[in-house]
Amino acid sequence: MPALRTLTLGLLLTATPALADPVTGDRAQAMLFAEQGVSVELVENDKVSTALMKLIKAVAEQQPWYGAVALSPDEDLMTSPATVAGAQFHDTDAAAAFALAGCEAKRTGASPCAVVALVRPKGWEVRDLQLSLHATAFFNSDYLKAASPKALASSAATGSFGFGAGADAALADCVAKSAAEDCLVVIAD
Repeated sequence: MPALRTLTLGLLLTATPALADPVTGDRAQAMLFAEQGVSVELVENDKVSTALMKLIKAVAEQQPWYGAVALSPDEDLMTSPATVAGAQFHDTDAAAAFALAGCEAKRTGASPCAVVALVRPKGWEVRDLQLSLHATAFFNSDYLKAASPKALASSAATGSFGFGAGADAALADCVAKSAAEDCLVVIAD
């Protein structure tokens, strides 16, 4: 399943701490956010009208976390292919990088692309472990029920994740799903 979602519809990023070692499932359960609700942070841009920012927020509220919306301020939001959203990442840094790269590749306006919205779980705060909505749902529905040994690996760059009977299997699954080169085991029991 692809982890990236592209929509044709000043960068402000919050650093996410990286885990030095995997955490146990019990610890991960306490660290992950509930699957319900999103929080959208609008990033001010003096070239984007208040009305347009309201529209962007309404669209962003329908996206899974972690996500970001980037646009070319000189182009029309509704018709420009340079309006790009990235969703289902494990933090907004990666989502914003994806959205900005996609926007810049399609931009025809003079002004550089800008991130205008960041999508996070409701009640978001910086935590040592953050997973996409899809990975969080998988953790809650499948990981917790699986017998040990078990592990979950994730890719910050792609938003992909993998699961297996141990660290090597989880890493292999993560790489196989997205060809990601940055998969790391984040949960292991």
